[in-house]
Amino acid sequence: MQRKVLQILAIVLVAGPLVGSAQGPKDGIYFTAEDIQAVLKLAADTKRTIPDNTIQVLDMGKYNLGVAVVHRGALAGRGAGPGGGTAAAPSNPQPACGEQSAGATGPGGIYHDDTAESYIVTSGSATMITGGKIVNGRRSAPDGEVTKILNGPSCSGTIVGGTSHNIKVGDIVIIPEGVPHGFTAIPDHVTYLSIRPDLKKVLQHGYVNPALKK
Repeated sequence: MQRKVLQILAIVLVAGPLVGSAQGPKDGIYFTAEDIQAVLKLAADTKRTIPDNTIQVLDMGKYNLGVAVVHRGALAGRGAGPGGGTAAAPSNPQPACGEQSAGATGPGGIYHDDTAESYIVTSGSATMITGGKIVNGRRSAPDGEVTKILNGPSCSGTIVGGTSHNIKVGDIVIIPEGVPHGFTAIPDHVTYLSIRPDLKKVLQHGYVNPALKK
């Protein structure tokens, strides 16, 4: 399964330059299974609180391409957004976003202004929710990791509405820009690769995960 996932990833990365400029990469870009495990191991060893780990942000010419691996542990209850937190707290100093409605309830979630995502599930299973709307949200900090390295400018808060999906190994999920998404249940864990086209170049191109730096 892991080899198949890496083949899919390679195809996505090779195809990218076809829609970019002549200044993009001239060959395929590969990340080994060992690279991915090294990123996950560093996150575990450093007790990283954000489950999302960008492997690299690639300069594809006219756009950037973020490649990430995400590992989430067991989750029950209302759930959490992909940034690792629940619905935004009132004390969050960032500007409000989404609809404002006192007493709104639901799972935590997030949407990204400028980056779509493709999830490829490599291990575990989960119940996630997509669609609906973000209520009582807060913007991501301009200089924060979510904005600069992971997903670009984003809005996290409570998801109202939306559709639940049970995802498992081998499934692929496409999340367009501006679509709220989050997780409501994870029985044990879920691990997935995430491919993030960055047409506006809001991400820090050239970023390489510390686990892969020579």
